[in-house]
Amino acid sequence: MYQRVLFGRCPLCDSRSLVDSVAADCSKHPLYHRSIGPVMRWQRCIECGHVFTEGHFSDEACKLIYSRTLAHQEVGHGAEQNRVVSSRMIEKVLPYAAGGIWLDVGFGNGSLLFTAEEYGFEPIGVDLRADNVLKLASLGIQAYDRLSSVPEAVECAVVSMADVLEHMPYPKEGLRAAHGLLADQGVLFMSMPNSESAVWKLLDRKNVNPYWGELEHYHNFGRSRLYRLLREMGFEPVRYGISERYRVCMEVIAIKRGRPPAL
Repeated sequence: MYQRVLFGRCPLCDSRSLVDSVAADCSKHPLYHRSIGPVMRWQRCIECGHVFTEGHFSDEACKLIYSRTLAHQEVGHGAEQNRVVSSRMIEKVLPYAAGGIWLDVGFGNGSLLFTAEEYGFEPIGVDLRADNVLKLASLGIQAYDRLSSVPEAVECAVVSMADVLEHMPYPKEGLRAAHGLLADQGVLFMSMPNSESAVWKLLDRKNVNPYWGELEHYHNFGRSRLYRLLREMGFEPVRYGISERYRVCMEVIAIKRGRPPAL
């Protein structure tokens, strides 16, 4: 059975002051495999308040999980229906960026990139799933399997991480990479579940919150902790909104301002 690689300290602030938070069953997740333990254990950092799983999957376990692609994650799935939701996301960005390269990290079905191209942006995609990378490239859109593969010469007007940051074992690494790819005053668009929302708390009270058993997630962010992280990494949040993509999710737009701290 694959065991998680334990963090041992907070992935955001590096503190070792951790307490156990929630234990949840992830065996009902559609990507679950019996070689992966069925229990997800969450911890909370006493120093900064961040909530995260006790560890992340090894490369071997990730290959097993990402060897399958759910229907809604396949390039082109629901293209016409998803176009409307994607357009509303893009229109929230337009006051801050109206053209240039739009890099979507974790592009999934590709809807956000397809729609961004309609609005005049040049689309580029990054996704862990090899089949999706090949399919997007076959449609004439540059696609890569990881952020580090994007050429350094690429300068983006927008980097989107729609329901992505919570999947990254070390979110600071993803934000640092996005910062480096963005032009000055470039736009970072993000969405993810908001653990500070009243709806989240109501789901917890009823013991029906689906995110504690979300196999692919390593982090649960609230708005306040996310904003502190963004500012630490050289971004200034300028807009908050409610996401239509998934339940209990927020959307945040931030502008590249300063520089992230040195490694």
